Amino acid sequence: MNYMAGDSKIYSPEERYKLIGKLIEEIKLRRYSFQTGKSYISIIKDFLASGKTPREFLLLYTTKSKSTMRSAYFALKFFHENVLNAKFEEKVPLARKSLKLPLVLSKDEVIKMVDSKDNLKHKLVIMFLYYAGLRLDEVRNISWPDIDLDREIIHLKTAKGDKERVVFLHKKLIETLRMLGMKEAGPILISQRDEKYNKRTIQQIIKSASKKAGIKKNVTPHTLRHSFATHLLESGADIRYIQQLLGHKDLKTTQIYTHVANKDIKKLANLL
Repeated sequence: MNYMAGDSKIYSPEERYKLIGKLIEEIKLRRYSFQTGKSYISIIKDFLASGKTPREFLLLYTTKSKSTMRSAYFALKFFHENVLNAKFEEKVPLARKSLKLPLVLSKDEVIKMVDSKDNLKHKLVIMFLYYAGLRLDEVRNISWPDIDLDREIIHLKTAKGDKERVVFLHKKLIETLRMLGMKEAGPILISQRDEKYNKRTIQQIIKSASKKAGIKKNVTPHTLRHSFATHLLESGADIRYIQQLLGHKDLKTTQIYTHVANKDIKKLANLL
């Protein structure tokens, strides 16, 4: 297809349908996450319907957040290079993401959240997020074969980016899993309708638990993962081990926790 990235074009409904179909194929071939694929498809649908050049389209995003602007740019770049087979030469000065420090709970706050729930599966949601440092989707998809009681590990086979990893199985998780009743197969967290917990359910469990625990902070599932990493760092764990446990590709991603860990900050306070 002869197409210059700076051109504008009005696409017919049939052309748009075919191009979105090709976009979906390219996303699947690269095994991008569901969220990334959903974002790219939504942006490109708007772009194709706009009749604007990439630059004109990106100008519509200048009043939005930096991350939204970056998503639009990379969606257009991906679309042009992999679907239209066109060189994408548009240059947009993408602002760096500002350093936003993660919210971290105290150990007492986490325990209060766990204790606030009587439902064992709801307790497990909180515990998998904190005592194993799992992501929300990893908690949703964890299954009984992932649990190795003998070796006291969790072998995650549905981790982000299709990269398997191993994390330790905390004794408190072992106790609760045994109380629930160990099984040989199937997902661990299923509803009364025999369906896996969805994203909204897990978010609601965390919101409800933090409220019952009397925590005034805006606690999300990822807050518990942040707390897991920070508490390990404060206790003296090597940051590279924490990187492996979290499944971070780049150590720089893990280093954000050095900004919130208060082990060394406390030492400085003692100098006064």
